[in-house]
Amino acid sequence: MSLEDPLVLTPEDSSALLPNVSGVFRDSAGAQHRYNIWLPGIGIAAVYGIIIVVGLVGNVTLMKTCLQVKSMRTVPNLFLSSLAVGDLLLLVTCAPVDASRYLVDEWLFGRVGCKLIPFIQLTSVGVSVFTLTALSADRYKAIVKPLDINKSSATLSFSLRAGAIWLLSGTLAIPEAVFSDLHTFTTSYTNETFVTCAPYPHTGQLHPKIHSTASFLIFYVVPLFIISVYYCFIARSLVRSSADIPAEGHLHLQKQIKSRKRLAKTVLVFVGLFAVCWLPSHVIYLYRSYHYNQVDTSLGHFIASVCARILAFTNSCVNPFALYLMSKSFNKHFNKQLLCCTSPRGLYSQNSGRTNITTV
Repeated sequence: MSLEDPLVLTPEDSSALLPNVSGVFRDSAGAQHRYNIWLPGIGIAAVYGIIIVVGLVGNVTLMKTCLQVKSMRTVPNLFLSSLAVGDLLLLVTCAPVDASRYLVDEWLFGRVGCKLIPFIQLTSVGVSVFTLTALSADRYKAIVKPLDINKSSATLSFSLRAGAIWLLSGTLAIPEAVFSDLHTFTTSYTNETFVTCAPYPHTGQLHPKIHSTASFLIFYVVPLFIISVYYCFIARSLVRSSADIPAEGHLHLQKQIKSRKRLAKTVLVFVGLFAVCWLPSHVIYLYRSYHYNQVDTSLGHFIASVCARILAFTNSCVNPFALYLMSKSFNKHFNKQLLCCTSPRGLYSQNSGRTNITTV
């Protein structure tokens, strides 16, 4: 879904509630444009800034840990690195743009930015949800069909799947870039006009309904349904494996099943975080799309919209810290990367002989 939805309560809608400060900026042609800085938007932008900084630190450290430490270069962790790249892309491009919309009542990034930013945002969302789906499929294979795993081709298989995920996500985001443009909108109660970036013009009701419903199905409902199916099979397999183990002995097998449960639980936590963080944004977008001629400009709706958008961006910074809390191995290496307690050479060589460890 597009975060460039024009129907969120904007500074011009809220000017009657809280004061603005006027200013001037020059565009690339040198022309002057007046804008209003919405004072409460400074606080909202500060929250965005915290999310961006925390997300950059967490995701960069995650990528360094998974790529530099030999024992951490497993297929699940490589998928998490790909997921971190998508999150970083979202945080450094779309998050600052979204924050600016609460500060000024002008679109500052031109027509090119209007097409590029929604494309990047939707690509990142696709990478997130499709990577989680691929991770669930990987856990399904590792737990339900462990004999089908070919370790010699694991890296090649990951590269192909990760490439396919990025290609699919980018392809699905192309219509967003094609149809997003600068459109003029009129506020219903003041009859004032403003220009902003939107995925469709303010004409007709069919387009927004199709756009919001398709986004909800493709980037939320269908992937989460597939993930649920995988986890039903995983749960059934784990229950059967536990029941078949004798009460005494088979310590190695018990440890193996415990490790499988932990890995499956970790991926499931990531899926749950995505589902929780993105559901409010989808719900509000659907609500607006199906009430297109009845724009809700109430303060309650505005607060809900802001919280939903911030929660969606928060999803791009929480995964490294969720992994930090759930994985002792990642916790140890994360601390060393973050605090620079060891040299890069030490990180490369540490546990180099332990090649059979599976960590997430």
